[in-house]
Formats: sequence, C-alpha cells, structure tokens
Amino acid sequence: MPKQLSKRQMESPFGNIEIGINESTATPCLWYVEFVSQTSQKQLLDDIEPSVQARQILDETEAQLDAYFKRQAYDFNKVLAFQSEYGTEFQRTVWQGLTTIPHGQTWSYLQLAEHIGNPKAVRAVGAANGKNPLAIIVPCHRVIGANGSLTGYAGGLDKKRQLLEFEQSQVRLF
Repeated sequence: MPKQLSKRQMESPFGNIEIGINESTATPCLWYVEFVSQTSQKQLLDDIEPSVQARQILDETEAQLDAYFKRQAYDFNKVLAFQSEYGTEFQRTVWQGLTTIPHGQTWSYLQLAEHIGNPKAVRAVGAANGKNPLAIIVPCHRVIGANGSLTGYAGGLDKKRQLLEFEQSQVRLF
C-alpha cells in the first residue's frame, strides 16, 4: 500500500469513480480506479495534494473515462502507460488479456484462460480478475460465467450489468 496517495473523484452515469495515484514511487503511477461505493483500505489513507506528474495522470485518466461514458473515442492505452507494477506476473498477464476483450463483447473465464495460453488456470484467472485494480480501464466487467451468468465484480453485479448493457447498446467505430 502506498504511503502517499493522490485521489480524485469523478461522476459517471453509474456512480462516482475514484482514481488513485501512488506518489510513493520515484515516478507517480496509476494505482487504482474504482467505484466509490467500494469499501477499501485505500479510503483510510490520507489524501495528499497531487504533484504535477500525478495531476497529469489524473487528468488523462479522467479524460479517457469521460470520453468512454460519453460514447466518444477513447484510448485507455494512454492511461495504461501510467499503471503501476502492482500484482504478480500471472495477474498482470491476466489483466493484459482483459484489455484484448473487444468493447461490447464478453468472454468466459475459460476463454480468457485460453487466450493467455493457460486453459487449465480458469480459477486462477478468476482470482486475478477479481484483483484487477483498474476498473473499466482494464475491463474485468467483460468476463462472465461459462453459462452466461454474471459473476463477481468489485463494484457490484448491478454495476457490472449496467456497464455491459452500456457497452452492448453502442457500436464502437474507433
């Protein structure tokens, strides 16, 4: 857990989102993006005034999320360039795999496990999916049960359903 954390909240159609920047490292990095209703140890940390670099990351993250919610062209790769080295190597592999799920589509945990070249690791993929620190940006909400059911989401199943319906109701042309 970082000792110095800059945070910003933004509104979305599905509730407020908090963006956290770890300023304990030599270069500030994106630490988390989550719905505010989530309870977390992060909320207990003191908020610090963002450095110039942290403010740039916060601005870019908010701009890309805002474009996403307004159904405009967005590029989460601009935000992912600032992400921390949080997580195990396996978790980071799963999270990278999540970013390849096309907008408006869903995959099962098995499909994701196969995509990352580890088809027997379905449960481990599910666990890594649940530890994703960058909600929406790393689209863990696009993973569903093999039978098509909605399964765990840190923001709650209602938010997951809303995000999937939001994405599936539009055609992404970019």
